[in-house]
Order: sequence, then structure tokens, then C-alpha cells
Amino acid sequence: MIWYSLNAKILYLRICGKDWKGKDMKLQQLLSYTRKAVDDYQMIQPGDKIAVGISGGKDSLALLYALAGLRRFYPNPFELCAITVDLGFEGFDLSEIRALCEELQVPYYVQKTEIGEVVFQVREESNPCSLCAKLRKGAFNDKAKELGCNKSAYAHHKDDVIETMLLSLLYEGRYNCFSPVTYLDRSDITLIRPLIYVEEADIIGFVNKYNLPVVKSPCPADGNTKREYVHQLLQQLNQEHHGVKNRMFTAICTGEINGFKEIPGSARIRTKGPINGNKPELS
Repeated sequence: MIWYSLNAKILYLRICGKDWKGKDMKLQQLLSYTRKAVDDYQMIQPGDKIAVGISGGKDSLALLYALAGLRRFYPNPFELCAITVDLGFEGFDLSEIRALCEELQVPYYVQKTEIGEVVFQVREESNPCSLCAKLRKGAFNDKAKELGCNKSAYAHHKDDVIETMLLSLLYEGRYNCFSPVTYLDRSDITLIRPLIYVEEADIIGFVNKYNLPVVKSPCPADGNTKREYVHQLLQQLNQEHHGVKNRMFTAICTGEINGFKEIPGSARIRTKGPINGNKPELS
């Protein structure tokens, strides 16, 4: 087998249980947070076949590794496959991701579409991201059902949870967010989000450490969206008010927004007295 990096080979061996000399805290942390979310929200049942959505970005690659590792020791046995929806843009090279899936022993499928042309040339959408997401999810679910999957996994992480809440608050006037687990009745698939306890910074550190083959999105709207604005806003808020991301996430959980719940024994933000820019305590 040809490996695209030495770190990738080491990580694969550790996930497969073939090399556990010394503890790998980044990998252990990823698996620990993923398992906690899966357990807390009962995301995986025995016999599930889960389709992992692979965009080529850092988040989806981290999710692929997390579920491939979890598959090895989780008490509920399950199957995995990975699916990329190709939007039809030129220069979208998936060869390294295909090699990665082979290394992890996860079947990989590419669903070719003309979504990019439809959104940007035929429809000439002023808000292309909304239509693109709808078409992309439809193509993904169709392929997942064709492969016999009953569940699909998206790589939304903790920062995504908070940013989605802020988007809803700022642009819709609602306190809302996506759910950790969602049953899609039209496609008869249950959508799970196993990375909701993982912060984006941890994913970046994990991907960089193992030099995972991130593929840059060729979409012309990439990086020019309301979500990117809210992403930058959240980073600024967290710099100016240390711990604000954790407090927002706690508010989402305790407020039981759209399926989120406060989990007994989970880390919660506790403040003593007024907040004056001091670091909040974890309990």
C-alpha cells in the first residue's frame, strides 16, 4: 500500500489498534468527544450503515477518521461508507481522498452532478449557497439510499453549532439551530452529527498533525458568505470575552434548542459573581 505521508500511516495503525506505543492525545481527544456525542444522543444503533459526507475539507476528514476509529471498538457494530458529491467544478482532485479511504478500509463513492452549472450559470442565483446546499444534500441522500444506508453523518462541529445559532438570531430573529439527530422522512434517513462536542481549533490541530489531504473547494462562493462573516465575528467575540463560545454552547444545550439537551455530568460553564472579563470556571 502506498501512503501519502508517514504520519497518515502511523495514524492508521493507531486507529486499527496495531501501534499504541505511547498515547496520542489528539487522536484520543477526537475519539473521546465523538463517542460522548454518539452516546449522549444515541446516534448509532447495532447494524447501522452510515454514509459519511466527504466534502474534502478538514472537518469531513476528521469525521471520517473519528468514525473509522470508533467502528473498531464501539459496542454497537456498524458499517461505514464515504460519499462525495462532485458539483462539477474543474480542478476537484479527489485521488488522495480515495487513497485515504482505502487505507481506512472505508468504501468510497463519488456522486457526479452538474449542480455548479445549475446554480451559477443556469439559475444565476443571487444567494447560491442555499440552493446549492439543498441540491447537494438531495444528491447525497439519494446515493446513500442507493447504497443501503439508513444513516448519514455530517461533520458539523461545536463552532458550527454556535455559528448556526448566531446566523438564525442575526438574520432570522429566531433562537434556533440544527439538531444533533434529525430524521429525514422524505429520504427515510437519519442524519447524525457526531462532532458537535469538538472545537474547530482541535480539528485544525488534528488535521495538521497528520497532514491529511484537505482538498480546497473550487466553488466561486467559497469564503464569501454570511456564515464566514459570523465565523469571524465569533472568533473576535471569543478573543474579547474569553470563554464566550463555551457559554453560548451551554446556553444552546440548557435551552434545549432543537434536540440539544443538558447532559448530566457534562462540563458546564459556571461563573462566580459578575463577569468582568475573567476566565470562567469549568465544573
